[in-house]
Amino acid sequence: MIHGKIDKIAGPLVVATGMTEAKMFDVVFVSDYRLIGEIIELKGDKASVQVYEETGGLKPGDPVYQTGNPLSVELGPGLLTSIYDGIQRPLDKVREQAGDWITRGINIPGLDHDKLWSFTPVLKVGEKVSGGEIIGTVPETELILHKVMVRPGTTGEVTFVSEKGEFNIDTVVAKVVTANGKTIELKMYQEWPVRKSRPVTSKLAPDEPLITGQRVVDAFFPVGKGGTACVPGPFGSGKTVIQHQLAKWADTEVVIYVGCGERGNEMTDVLQEFPELEDPKSGKPLILKTVLVANTSNMPVAAREASVYTGITLAEYFRDMGYSVALMADSTSRWAEAMREMSGRLEEMPGEEGYPAYLGTRIAEFYERAGKVHCLGGERLGELTVVGAVSPAGGDLSDPVVQSTLRVVKVFWSLQAELAYMRHFPAIGWLDSYSLYTKNLKPYYDKHLGVEWVHMVKKSMALLQDESNLLEIARLVGAESLSPEDQLILFTSRSLREDFLHQNAFHPIDTFASIKKQKLMLSTILHTYDEMFRAVQADVSPRAIFDFPLTEDIAKMRYLPEEDIDQINELQKKITEAVNEKIQLENA
Repeated sequence: MIHGKIDKIAGPLVVATGMTEAKMFDVVFVSDYRLIGEIIELKGDKASVQVYEETGGLKPGDPVYQTGNPLSVELGPGLLTSIYDGIQRPLDKVREQAGDWITRGINIPGLDHDKLWSFTPVLKVGEKVSGGEIIGTVPETELILHKVMVRPGTTGEVTFVSEKGEFNIDTVVAKVVTANGKTIELKMYQEWPVRKSRPVTSKLAPDEPLITGQRVVDAFFPVGKGGTACVPGPFGSGKTVIQHQLAKWADTEVVIYVGCGERGNEMTDVLQEFPELEDPKSGKPLILKTVLVANTSNMPVAAREASVYTGITLAEYFRDMGYSVALMADSTSRWAEAMREMSGRLEEMPGEEGYPAYLGTRIAEFYERAGKVHCLGGERLGELTVVGAVSPAGGDLSDPVVQSTLRVVKVFWSLQAELAYMRHFPAIGWLDSYSLYTKNLKPYYDKHLGVEWVHMVKKSMALLQDESNLLEIARLVGAESLSPEDQLILFTSRSLREDFLHQNAFHPIDTFASIKKQKLMLSTILHTYDEMFRAVQADVSPRAIFDFPLTEDIAKMRYLPEEDIDQINELQKKITEAVNEKIQLENA
């Protein structure tokens, strides 16, 4: 193995000489500890290496061994239910070998090469194949059928296909002869460089919403399947809880959760929670369709930079099988901070607030890997939705990471400290947030929820906007001084905020609301507004209108189990009857 020598050490950055044959982003092993590193800069025979482990104890003159390969992940059966660190080392296997702390230089493959999997072939000898076509299937978990695919870039004629049986992932399950006569052996797994996006046939515009069960998201600021969303907010505003909720309840087949630089106790909660959670569709454990990448804030900074690439490469792999995948990155600010630290050690020209000049490019490259696509090798459609949390200092939305992210994502969920202090969760500000997918999703809503849905959402947003304007006046002159119509707007907007937008993530029923239930809840609140407005027009006094006996029933809608939501229709009838009584009493 060719090797150079350490010339300089600056924290996680090691400069090595004698690296004439090295290439950008190649993986190297640093010193006889065999610490994993990646080349991030080349000048002559000098290579700057970001080391993914603690560099204490290294000294100039120690060897740096070249591998000639870029940082890659193993893709195959065994990914689901796994918990990895930022460079795809399985943490359960690390613990077996090294105890509770990751020992330096430990290098364990991402997949179990000894475990046997039940393989069923799909290809036949004599068929012409190309990259992305399915070789066979493996029932990886009870929820996901793993599709073993031809590696992208491979084209030729099948000369051998394994019979159905139990094999480990190193078994050759097919052989393909290329046009120039070269035989390529295909195994149940493939390796892929994490910084290179996996190819697709074509990209499509998202036209179906990602149903999350979170009312403020699904109703007001939806994200399309295959779309991108950003969740910026200050400390304590609920970024992590929102991402947990999306990971638990989003209408996807596979979930990749990347804890990038988050506090250890938060990742501990995730790791303990997920195995106990139940998938709402199947009733099976949610972990059966989940991959967790844990890279906490006390782990080496360089591995934090790699963790988001590891996560999105795993997500692209499942997308290529034709699945709908959701990637949660928590938080991209920590990833950007890792870039800033490495850039500073490379002595690069700093950009705004010390971040590297290429910050915007890296963020755009990451989010551009999302999308709804025609997969290679067939008619399959795959969807990869990316939701990134951003943690700007003090909740400052002018932060370079936030601004660079907003330039590329199409959904902005603005978390606000004021709402969090008022114990209103999710603390997504309805006047500042937006979704650019609404127009694309309208045909879906018209078909599945009726043409009135989009109208109801617009009407609700208009009421909340009117409330914001009226509150300024009410603070000066008092709410009682407003006209009955304006008082009704304040009454209805409070109901929208407290009974619809507010949602308890820790309540067994309120934690999730189906889109059908959301429509019934929203229509009931707006039906109440219309009926009360009718009473106002009939000269019923505001005091008589707002002294409404069914207000408590409206507030309790959110706690109705899904099987009992038809009761909401009955509630609407009772509201109409109650208003009619008010009008009759007033006119008597």
